[in-house]
Amino acid sequence: MIPRLFNRATPRRRLAGTLEPVAMKRAERARVHMLVSLLLDYPDQQWFARLDELETHLGSVPAPIAQLLGDFIEAARSLGSTEVQRLYVQTFDLKRKCSLYLSYFATGDTRKRGTALVTFLEAYRATGWEFNADELPDYLPAVLEFSARCDDPIAEALLSSHIEGIEVLRTALESMGSHWAGLIRSITLSLPQVDLETQERVLALVSEGPPTETVGLSFLGNLPPFSPRGNG
Repeated sequence: MIPRLFNRATPRRRLAGTLEPVAMKRAERARVHMLVSLLLDYPDQQWFARLDELETHLGSVPAPIAQLLGDFIEAARSLGSTEVQRLYVQTFDLKRKCSLYLSYFATGDTRKRGTALVTFLEAYRATGWEFNADELPDYLPAVLEFSARCDDPIAEALLSSHIEGIEVLRTALESMGSHWAGLIRSITLSLPQVDLETQERVLALVSEGPPTETVGLSFLGNLPPFSPRGNG
């Protein structure tokens, strides 16, 4: 028998299971991405105030996704603002595998992260949009909004190219029984099915977590101010 020189420090976790995409038209996909973008944002009082309006749009998205979003809205109302806010911070701010920043899953806190963030900005600008927010440009709700509002194929490709990180996030949230798991599941259902090679890369990220080399991102300076640029 060949001696084992290395043992895994942590057991390899299983994926939550691949999902069969839900067939939908471009307009339906855009509505799904916009709804999830708004629902994934921090649940302040304004967020709660617009739940009724968002709920009225559920009839215009495919039934399986409408069910997931409707269940989330119902759960948020039941829990109340204080508890939803506490759970949001506990989930997305304190757990590495539950980051809402897409490039973090592949680059972690390494020097490569800065380059990845610039890539997001360049994708926005290439389609005639400017990122106008206080968040970093790889913030998932922002990327979803971009996919929803921009008709350029680059917008959908930007989101699809980060399916690995999205699947890591989904797996983490589903393993926790998180209320937000249904939102990320909705994103996965709206994108092309993950192939076997990607599944393996996702599994590695789920098991090991993002890279942890710690460096600052101060060299990026103040990120440019999501609004369409003029044609001129």
